[in-house]
This record gives sequence, structure tokens and C-alpha cells, in this order.
Amino acid sequence: MYKLFIYIFIFFILANCSNKTTFSGKIINQDELQNINFENKKKLISKLGNPSYIDPIENKFFYFSEVSEKKSILKKEIKYSYVFVFKINNNDQIVDTKVYNTKEIRKIKFTNDKTSNEIVRRGLLEKIFGGVGTQQEIPTTP
Repeated sequence: MYKLFIYIFIFFILANCSNKTTFSGKIINQDELQNINFENKKKLISKLGNPSYIDPIENKFFYFSEVSEKKSILKKEIKYSYVFVFKINNNDQIVDTKVYNTKEIRKIKFTNDKTSNEIVRRGLLEKIFGGVGTQQEIPTTP
């Protein structure tokens, strides 16, 4: 039993001595971070490859890149974490570029604005009792 405890103790000491670097998303080196001003979609894909996510509605390309280093079992340090957003127009030209540092995500402030529901206006009884009773049909044509 004493030898087993010694072996487990030695294993944890050796495991804590090694650093492990983990890459998530797109691996981007410092040279690519300095020059992210691309002109069109073709140059963007040739330099960075396929995006992590494509927004089909607004035609935006999202690239995620993170490097973290695990120094011990309990300590993990994020070196950098970025989300790159490229908005592309119909001519495959990049019209807007944004970079978000997700390492500092705690500094982002959320708004308290709410979207109003103008389609259905409910009376006091409907607010209290919910959907009890007959439903009103909303016309689909003007």
C-alpha cells in the first residue's frame, strides 16, 4: 500500500512538471495576426482556409482561434483567443472586418433593450390566464 501511494505521488509530480499547449479552431501565427486586411473572399480562403462558421443570412465568415497552455492539473492559461468576422458582399469583396478578443469577454456589457411584440396584443385576462379560450386568427394578407 505504501508503494502504491509513492507511485501515485510521483505520477502527479511528473504530470505537473510538463506544459501542454493546446490549439483550438484555426491555427494563426503572429504574421497572419498582423495582416488580416484581405480584399476579397478568394484571398481570405487561400490564406486562412475554410471558416469555422458561415452565416448564410448576412454572408459573414467567422474564424475562431485560441491558444491555451496547461501548466499543471489545476492551472490553465489562455494565451490568446480571438474571433475574426469578415462580412462579404455579393461581389465576393470584403466590406467589413471585426476582431473580438474573447479572452476579455467579461468586459462586454449587455443591453436591457427588449423587442416589442406588436403582432399579438393581449388583454389583461389573456395575460393572467395565458392561452385559455379561443385563439384569434391573424390575417396573413393585407
